[in-house]
Formats: sequence, structure tokens, C-alpha cells
Amino acid sequence: MKKVTLLIILLLIFSGCAGEGSRGFFGRGVNIAMDPRTLGTQIDDSIMQQNLLARLVLTNKKHFLKISVKVLDGRIFLTGKVDEPEEKLQITKLAWETKGARSVKNDIKIKEEFNFKVSAKDVLITSQLRVAMILDKEIKNSNYKIDTYKKKIYIYGIAYNEKERRKVINEAKEVLDVEGVIASILLVEDLSRQSN
Repeated sequence: MKKVTLLIILLLIFSGCAGEGSRGFFGRGVNIAMDPRTLGTQIDDSIMQQNLLARLVLTNKKHFLKISVKVLDGRIFLTGKVDEPEEKLQITKLAWETKGARSVKNDIKIKEEFNFKVSAKDVLITSQLRVAMILDKEIKNSNYKIDTYKKKIYIYGIAYNEKERRKVINEAKEVLDVEGVIASILLVEDLSRQSN
């Protein structure tokens, strides 16, 4: 029990520390300075994210490294890989049970045999999109999380307006060898907990 408690404490410390690049003060993927959410919303989302991560680790320690959780405006996004379909269902259930959850988008994949060629292609696709977004001054790159799995790009984040949202999706579609783009991009105006 002490090891599990220590693991949870370390999880909270490492994921809550001030980060580099696109890691924000309250979690991974979105930088507070560029984040269009209110500070209160960012804190609420961070608490939900850490709560769910801790419960996932308590359920199975391997989830610490294999499952990625992102919370935006009470919406939970899950990515990663699991061994069995039952694990995916259990994780989805845990996400829905998180206090304040408004929706759950589960893009967790069932693990298959490792294929170096496919994995290398996915890394290349993600890198190409990230570079294209960095070079486009109208896109706030730090507001997006990108995952690629079997040539399909999954994009989660917050766009300041519809034009930025369309640009991100179009950039993804233009990446060589992409077979699909699944975008869960919220607009600032759609955020539920904005200040008046």
C-alpha cells in the first residue's frame, strides 16, 4: 500500500510541476500563458485530470505509462494502448465516474504486435504536423495535443476561433500518408466555464 501511495504522490508531483515546451504548470499539453481557458477552469480541469490519473494507477500501475489523459472544460480525452477490450471499458467507466465529467472521448487502442515500420511512420506524421503548426503563426501550437496511430491523427485542443480550428484540421489532412484525421477541437466561445 505504501508503494501505491508513493507512486500516486510522485505522479502528482511530476505531472504538476512547471514543465518545458508544451507542458503547462497545471498539466501536460497546454501552456497557461497561451491557454484561453480561465485560470479557474484550468485548475478545475487539472484537478479532474490528476484525480482520474490517480484512480487509473490505483486500478493498474501500468496505466501510468500507457494511458494519456487530457481534460478540457470538463471533457475527458483518453489515448494509449491496453491489452484487453475489458481494460478499455473499465477505463471509460472510471472516466465517466470522475466528478465534473461532461463527456468522455476514448481513443484507447487494443494492443497489437509491434510493427516498427508503422510506428516509425506514425512518429513521422506527428512530427510533420507539429512542425507545420509551429510554422503557422495563426495557430497556437501549445494548445493542441497530437497522437497518431496507424496513420490516423487524433488532435485535441482549444482553438481561438473557427478559422484556427479549420487551419489545424487542414494542416493535418495535408500531411503525407495520413489516412484519417479525428479532431476534438473546442472553440473558446464554447467553453462552459468562462468568466463574464
